Amino acid sequence: MLSYLFYIFCLLVALVVIVFVHEMGHFLVARWCKVNVEAFSIGFGKQIAGWTDRKGTLWKVSWIPLGGYVKFKGDANAASFPDANQIEDDDPGNFHNKPIWQRAAVVAAGPLANFLFAILIFAAMLSTIGEQSTPPRVDKVITGSAAEAAGIKVGDVIVNINGEEIDSFQRLRQIIATGGETTLQATIDRQGDRLKLDLLPKMTEVDDRLGGKVPVAQLGIESSPKAEDIKTKVYPVGEAVVVGTQKTWFVVQATLKYVGRLFTGRDSSKQIGGIGSMAKVTGDAAKEGIPAFVAIIALISVSIGLINLFPIPMLDGGHLMFYAIEAVRGKPLGPTAQEWSLRIGITAVVLLMFVGNMNDLMKWMTRGS
Repeated sequence: MLSYLFYIFCLLVALVVIVFVHEMGHFLVARWCKVNVEAFSIGFGKQIAGWTDRKGTLWKVSWIPLGGYVKFKGDANAASFPDANQIEDDDPGNFHNKPIWQRAAVVAAGPLANFLFAILIFAAMLSTIGEQSTPPRVDKVITGSAAEAAGIKVGDVIVNINGEEIDSFQRLRQIIATGGETTLQATIDRQGDRLKLDLLPKMTEVDDRLGGKVPVAQLGIESSPKAEDIKTKVYPVGEAVVVGTQKTWFVVQATLKYVGRLFTGRDSSKQIGGIGSMAKVTGDAAKEGIPAFVAIIALISVSIGLINLFPIPMLDGGHLMFYAIEAVRGKPLGPTAQEWSLRIGITAVVLLMFVGNMNDLMKWMTRGS
């Protein structure tokens, strides 16, 4: 029981931090645009505690800590759809009376805050703790693997993939795992000779952290670095920010590639996780130490920021889509269209949560059988 409570606690800490950053992005830009902010909530449902600041904003913590929201003047609900009773309100502090560009800036500020937060975390870690890496050298080739079929041999060093210079085995693993079953053009250093090879990774069932299995693209090579092979690089602050931005962008690209493969039937929805997966990942990271836990928070922050940009009504991306439509039409969608879009958005989000939590449940059942 204590173990379960530990994992739940770690997840809640991560979510509270990430949600606070996300909503603070909305809040700060809204204040900059002189929008009246009525409430800033961490969590949903009944209020546990709260206080009202001198500008009339209610800051509160609510019972269900799986999210949060900022409610503006003129909002009908936490999803920031306009209140029909305030449509004719000419109050300049009414969010829905603001120009499209200001409303779009307020909405986009939440995901942007998540991305900037992740970059800050990555940069801070790179400039203080540094980053460990090992050379992209092949120390073992699995029999029957894609690497063996491509002609890779023990001792080969993979120095380039699709035009990108590879400086570590960790980066090589990332590219392979996120590329799916896509042919990669590789440059191999074999005892000083440069060879060109086409590599086609295979989707392989591997153990995940929940005791289940998920399909992951693998080449079938292993690295067994010696102590002298392990290098730690501490970056100057400026370079750390650049590399932190690259790491954030890599997470975005990897996620979008997976979504693309999912919708084209080239990948499995088994990789979608629910609350159990998030709790397990955050808890395991916390057991490894504060740096690992903070790094996981950064990764989740990027994911939440990106998911919120998907053009799904109810999410930030859905609002941005409506503003784009409004800009083209010269007027917003009618109340009926907005109501139906909200229903569609809620259905899509619930379906996504259902798939993720069902995947978690099936993994737990498989592990217990």
